[in-house]
Amino acid sequence: MSGIEICDVSPRDGLQNEAILFSTEEKVDLVKQIILAGVRRIEVTSFVNPSRVPQMADAAEVMSALPRPEGVRYSGLVMNQRGLERALLAKVHEVNIVVVATDTFCGKNQGMTTQQSIEVAANLVTAARSAGIDSTITIGAAFGCPFEGEVSIERIRDVIAQVVDAGPDELALADTIGVAVPSDIIERLNIVRSLAPSTLPLRLHLHDTRHTAVANALAAFEVGVNALDASVGGMGGCPFAPKATGNVATEDLLYLFDRMDVQTGVSFDRIVETTQWLEGKLDKKLPGALLRAGSFPITESVH
Repeated sequence: MSGIEICDVSPRDGLQNEAILFSTEEKVDLVKQIILAGVRRIEVTSFVNPSRVPQMADAAEVMSALPRPEGVRYSGLVMNQRGLERALLAKVHEVNIVVVATDTFCGKNQGMTTQQSIEVAANLVTAARSAGIDSTITIGAAFGCPFEGEVSIERIRDVIAQVVDAGPDELALADTIGVAVPSDIIERLNIVRSLAPSTLPLRLHLHDTRHTAVANALAAFEVGVNALDASVGGMGGCPFAPKATGNVATEDLLYLFDRMDVQTGVSFDRIVETTQWLEGKLDKKLPGALLRAGSFPITESVH
């Protein structure tokens, strides 16, 4: 079978919601461990107002301390021109730009309406391309909103159409609060395919709030998604989305795809070791299933 790219977002979406602040050195150590596991695309930080997301205050320091091995790409999240300028100075390989599908959530997340964020995103895509780096536009709350509830098909179709017109190098849909089921994934991805060029890479950002993320990942893979976001141990959440829990665990996706003989290029055992390290740093259990259950057949390195 064909492969799937795993983009690990632990250093950014994983850490941003944690009460324990990681040092710059600990964040770099986390990224190094993820690279050793075989991940080649990592969302390492966000270039946002540090007063809003204190865990990301050292974005520039993290970027300057990271190793630059061949084939590894670092992504940074940006929301405005100032964020993009900081990301370019930090020499990211690509930027992730967020457009939230509902006005209420977009206002809380970015201080603007969805329409205004689409216009900002289009300008950022153009500026990133001029600077020679790739851009992704991620449509947040694409499957449901913590404030407005269901996001209608008409609403998401309109947002997707405008985002496609903005011309990003990749389009991602985010189940920010973990409400989607596989039929939702298929339905909305089919909308994207009806509106976007067939060559536009697609990515899915899944949260496992209601334990549907692995099923959703499989549905996305089967309809041609190129990449999936995940975080070590299922760490993560959004500071501006009530009750949002972590991303789908990297190791849970690795188990799924390894058993299906779908290539990821990532070592399950090394990711599990990183999960154990993170649990020690955070002094708590992370929600991913595979650290507890182990792979199958059971290997000596998994407890």
